[in-house]
Amino acid sequence: MRLAGRLFVGSSLLLAAAVAGLVLAADHVLRRHLEDEIAAGLEREARLVATLLPRDSLAWPDAARSLGALIGHRLTLIDAKGRVRGDTEFDRASLAQLENHASRPEVVQALATGSGRWARLSASTNQRRLYVAVRGGPPGLAVVRASTTLDAVDEGVGAVQRGVAVAGLAALAVAALLAWALSGMVARPLVQLGAAARAIAAGEHPVFPDARVPEVADHILALHAMHEQLDARFAALRREREETETLIEAMADGVLAADAAGNIVTVNDAARRLIGYRTPGQPPPLAELFHEKGARDLVRAVLGGQEVEPRELDLEGRALLVTGRPLPNGGALLVFRDVTALRRLEAVRRDFVANVSHELKTPLTSIAGYAETLAAEVGENAQARRFAETIVSNTRRMQRLVDDLLDLSRIESGGWQPARRLVDVATLVRDAWAPFVGRAGERKVRFGVEIAPAAATLGADPDALRQILTNLLDNALRYTSAGGAITVRAQATTDGVRLAVEDTGSGIAPEHLPRIFERFYRVEASRSRAEGGTGLGLAIVKHLTEAHGGRVTAHSAPGRGTTIELVFPEDSSRP
Repeated sequence: MRLAGRLFVGSSLLLAAAVAGLVLAADHVLRRHLEDEIAAGLEREARLVATLLPRDSLAWPDAARSLGALIGHRLTLIDAKGRVRGDTEFDRASLAQLENHASRPEVVQALATGSGRWARLSASTNQRRLYVAVRGGPPGLAVVRASTTLDAVDEGVGAVQRGVAVAGLAALAVAALLAWALSGMVARPLVQLGAAARAIAAGEHPVFPDARVPEVADHILALHAMHEQLDARFAALRREREETETLIEAMADGVLAADAAGNIVTVNDAARRLIGYRTPGQPPPLAELFHEKGARDLVRAVLGGQEVEPRELDLEGRALLVTGRPLPNGGALLVFRDVTALRRLEAVRRDFVANVSHELKTPLTSIAGYAETLAAEVGENAQARRFAETIVSNTRRMQRLVDDLLDLSRIESGGWQPARRLVDVATLVRDAWAPFVGRAGERKVRFGVEIAPAAATLGADPDALRQILTNLLDNALRYTSAGGAITVRAQATTDGVRLAVEDTGSGIAPEHLPRIFERFYRVEASRSRAEGGTGLGLAIVKHLTEAHGGRVTAHSAPGRGTTIELVFPEDSSRP
């Protein structure tokens, strides 16, 4: 059914329901009012009859008939036992055959409260009647009851209902005509307005209707304004999309996006070049694009909704750093960065550092030996001894730096792999702390070890784990003031075994935390150099931990100390 028809039918049904409600209300309200008026009149007549009845009970049947005829209503005289002693419609001989009236509701009410009222179908006359009973009368009589039929009430109510119905039908006819005209005025612009909205959705030029109804006209103006705003926004979006496509094509990094089904929707020239796909046209689905296992695993993870941090892959002879992110619509975004030249430079750097470190090792050993000999043979010359000891101290520092550089180059090059064994964590921690006992005692720094039973042993390279703990304890002691504390804790977690080195030192500012594991990065450069730090300790810790398949994180705040956490994976708990 069209809108105009629905409006017409709806308004007509609403008006019909209102007329039906009025008819029903007239029946209920008018009937109740008329019955109340009749009941009040019957009660007055019953009380009047009670005062006019003779004292002689033998005269009651005749008095009931004569007085009932006088008032035009049926009178019934009832004694205390419920026997009928007189009735307008029955002669003296028939009274004995009438039912006992003691249980009649109006009689019960009258005996209890003085008056009673009830409407029902009369058993003797088979008419719907209204009975009103009052307590009173001459001695021996208990209740005088007056009653009348309700036919007049029914006729009056029916006449009123018929009048209301006729008036309602006339109003319904007039309202139906008005509703039909009004529905046409409202529905036609609304239908045209819907057509205009569909045209806007389809990207076509809409035709907006005219309307005389203010509310509909407001909607038309609002839709017109919305159409203009959408046109402006779509134009802006088209410009932004063109700019984005130009930007993506100009990027040196490869960008590849796929929808939820894995079909590639965006791929720039850099991505085609980096992944080795030179064929014109749209590439195959993302799941079929790569043949290398690492790349296929990465694609499967991203399409499964996981974020993939930068991961290095070897594709077509290139070293590519690939980052994956799931898209809100269920698709995936891959970004490729060519790091082949960077890796080549890193290899050159590692070789250079390793070669230079090897070349420096022998002369530094000689310098340290000669300086120690000079310091032992200068005798009483304090200035010469001080010079020689300074040479020895700085030579030892350079030797530590060279050793750290060689260790870091060996780890980064992949030439070192951990030789896992089952080690006792508590014993290894105390062995790593042994070289620092003297320094800690001078500064009154307390040292504690808390090892959970489930983390008592760990499958790791003992030398590497000792070097990790030595570097962390050295740093902790260097930055912990006198009277402070250093604690090493170990506990089992769902990821494996967690080692934590906590200190109560000066702490690290938030802006430094992301970089403290970089080589040669110093939070307090002057203090680190003064105390002999090489700037490579935490970098070595990071590489040794990751070589075990673990991870390292730092938590700190200025003035609240620092905690370095190492997590070794579950399979590292056993060699």
